[in-house]
Amino acid sequence: MAKVIIFGIGQIAEIAHFYLTNDSEHEVVAFTVDKEFLKGDSFHTLPVVAYEDLIEKYPPNEFKMFIPISYKKVNKLRAEKFADAKAKGYKCVSYISSKATYYNTPVGENCFIFENNVIQPFTSIGDNCILWSGNHIGHHTTIEDHCFLASHVVISGKVNIGEFSFLGVNSTISDNVSIGIANVIGSGAIIFKDTDDNAVYSPSETEKSRVSSNRLRGF
Repeated sequence: MAKVIIFGIGQIAEIAHFYLTNDSEHEVVAFTVDKEFLKGDSFHTLPVVAYEDLIEKYPPNEFKMFIPISYKKVNKLRAEKFADAKAKGYKCVSYISSKATYYNTPVGENCFIFENNVIQPFTSIGDNCILWSGNHIGHHTTIEDHCFLASHVVISGKVNIGEFSFLGVNSTISDNVSIGIANVIGSGAIIFKDTDDNAVYSPSETEKSRVSSNRLRGF
């Protein structure tokens, strides 16, 4: 059990507080934000402390951190805060939902893994990754540091996901594919071949039919 400070006071921080409080052995004791974003002194009845003052009030030899920042700047903002917290001496907890299917393969620090993820054997997940709910991580797959998987992503067997990559809702990666560094794989994309670094795959949105809904038979 660790006493944990959560970075942020937005929606993801609120969700992190819920999961850590209701489905982990850890105790959330405070929140922290950069001083310029400090708007009040409490959140969910817990103290909110300026990040610049954190070491003085919550020293790293007594407290750990959880940094559930979103995929902004292709996950680089979360990576920067993670690196800074580590440089200050903090260790970061990881959360793996009790409702995830998980066989104790390696997961790094500061990972946030939601319910209904299926993480098959012989996989590994690096530091600072977020896997939202309902993903399939196939056998012998490696997810490198600082990645974000939205919901219902399907990663087939023996795939490598390069660091800083974002995979959108319902995207699919075929077997034996290597995704480059800092890729953005859009919602519904299907990837069959290796990708270059910094690649973006953005499928077209479904077009609106010319037929209005009140003219459809059977509706």
